[in-house]
Amino acid sequence: MEAVDPIPLPLSAPFGGAKLALRFEDSLLVYRRDDIPDLPWPNCWDLPGGGREVKESPWECAARELFEEFALVLPPAQITVARAYPAVAAGGLPTWLFAGWLTAADVALIRFGDEGQHWQLMPIAEFVECEHAIPHLRLRVARFVQEDAWGLSPSDAAPH
Repeated sequence: MEAVDPIPLPLSAPFGGAKLALRFEDSLLVYRRDDIPDLPWPNCWDLPGGGREVKESPWECAARELFEEFALVLPPAQITVARAYPAVAAGGLPTWLFAGWLTAADVALIRFGDEGQHWQLMPIAEFVECEHAIPHLRLRVARFVQEDAWGLSPSDAAPH
């Protein structure tokens, strides 16, 4: 099984962490990780999210990390997909990846925390091809693109 292939995992099963592939128009919310040699994936582009704290659900983990890293609180209605993936490291726990949408109001509210160097809205195609983005996340996002995991944007879905 490849790191890009999701696995069936009950929401109550143990997991190591959760990430969010949050889309605004044709871009993803990403940040550059700190350039510290003993940090996994130093100086790489990453998605919001991180490790699980005791007894959190996958969504609680992702939402807490999003708030800590970007000061954002998203309603679950803006999330379109939740998938579990096998651990990347030997002996690790599975992780979760959520796909969702950001609104212009969400982007305006971003306040970058103290983890990482800086954030940006990176075109999705650029993230998927970027040699400095975390490899397994690039593959998973590419699969989300192939499967149209985001569906319609909130502005496209709104009645006109």
